[in-house]
Amino acid sequence: MVGYILAIDQGTTSNRAAIFDHDHNLVAMSQQEHDCIFPKPGWVEQDAELILANTIAVIHEVMAKARLSPADLAGIGIDNQTETTVIWDKATGKPIYHAIVWQDSRGQELIDSYLTASTRERVSAITRLPCMSYLSMSKILWLLANIPNARERAAAGELCMGSMDSWLTWNLTGGPNGGVHVTDPSNASRMLLMDMEKLEWSQEVAAIFEVPLQLMPKIVPSGEVVGTGIAAAGIAGVPLAARIGDQQAAAFGQACFEPGSVKCTYGTGTFLIANTGTDIVSSTAGLLTTVIYQIGEGPACYGLEGSVAVTGSLIQWLRDSLQLIEHSAESETLANSVRDNAGVYLVPAFSGLYAPRWRYDARGTIVGLTRYATKAHLARAALEACAFQTGELIDAITTDWNRRPLELKVDGGMTANSFLMQIQADLLDMPVVLPAQPEATVAGVASAAGLAVGIWSGIEELAASWTESRRWTPTMDTDVRQALWRDWNRAVERSLGWAEEAAPQE
Repeated sequence: MVGYILAIDQGTTSNRAAIFDHDHNLVAMSQQEHDCIFPKPGWVEQDAELILANTIAVIHEVMAKARLSPADLAGIGIDNQTETTVIWDKATGKPIYHAIVWQDSRGQELIDSYLTASTRERVSAITRLPCMSYLSMSKILWLLANIPNARERAAAGELCMGSMDSWLTWNLTGGPNGGVHVTDPSNASRMLLMDMEKLEWSQEVAAIFEVPLQLMPKIVPSGEVVGTGIAAAGIAGVPLAARIGDQQAAAFGQACFEPGSVKCTYGTGTFLIANTGTDIVSSTAGLLTTVIYQIGEGPACYGLEGSVAVTGSLIQWLRDSLQLIEHSAESETLANSVRDNAGVYLVPAFSGLYAPRWRYDARGTIVGLTRYATKAHLARAALEACAFQTGELIDAITTDWNRRPLELKVDGGMTANSFLMQIQADLLDMPVVLPAQPEATVAGVASAAGLAVGIWSGIEELAASWTESRRWTPTMDTDVRQALWRDWNRAVERSLGWAEEAAPQE
């Protein structure tokens, strides 16, 4: 039996391709970074065609590394940055504009312009989401309003819209020559257009926002074969068996299959998901209701998600923009070289604060500076900021569930930073657990694809294969923890209200 699965991880800062064998072993991986484009304050875009080209490049690279041919692959899974939105010409395959990234905040006023108090309530009741610019709808509305003839062409069926899962799937299955235009519930649940209970596009919401449904991809299960790959991408005839949002894929890879289980992925941003099973839980504490996955004809698994915009990218900012460090790993060395933060706090609200505060008027702030402070204290403050923001998400889950998680499963590149993991455990007063397979995102989408093509028998087999590699336990005194949290909240208060507009339009 053919036993290899190709996993494509389309992230905010890079594209990766990984190959797993039947025993869940990572055989090979390739990666290519790509940049974001910042045309104006609060605007974040990407070149969708470059992302496609890089995706095809890493597929060829990883197949060569693993010395495999398409005939050796049982299936392909794609995970992607959710909310990032692209609209393209169905006939030519050319995007009508750059992809608008999930971090982009330009669309709030546009969303608000379509809503009254009653329709806002109705949209949230159907989608189980707040009407905010973070979601894909703001990007769709901006593109339809600002690109000449876009709305008319969408209504005529000439355009396709999707998150990056749809963009890649369409192109990898043929593009203008028969490409499959689909998405899955995990991505669809982040568009402010899907009926969360029915797992289908809401005609009522579409009418409120005047979005032609001809534009939208078909919603299919996360784990289901939808087509086969093309020769130009090096995957001729291989079934495309799964597509799932990257953070939902990480929850899948972390075996968060039971209600109450929680994972946190530290990447460009930080993304925390708590499994709520088949129950749809609406948050009152600033989290978002989401679909985690649906395999085949099985029921959807729901969750609560919290998204922090800037964590890993904060360390990149120290490296690339401020040039305080040459390599990201230096942040840990510097942080460990001082015994505390010397009263320095860094609030990385570069495009506002996301969950659970949702304050687009906030901007990046450093407080507590004295002549005593050094770049080591600033590096420490940056890592502590990542941990504080994650702690706020855990507090929000505790509020929504009326119970606190027993532990936090972690994954992502920043888990290599032991200082961050320890300060995370200390600030949470909770164990932090790293899996033996740290590449939870690609492992998760590979598992979903493997289930769809019969490589693995079911959720139980996947859960049994998950193992722990390291655990950080709290060591901080309670009074120190409380003082740090008090001063962090004081620092955040000073970041609020800085931007004149909550969502910049110019």
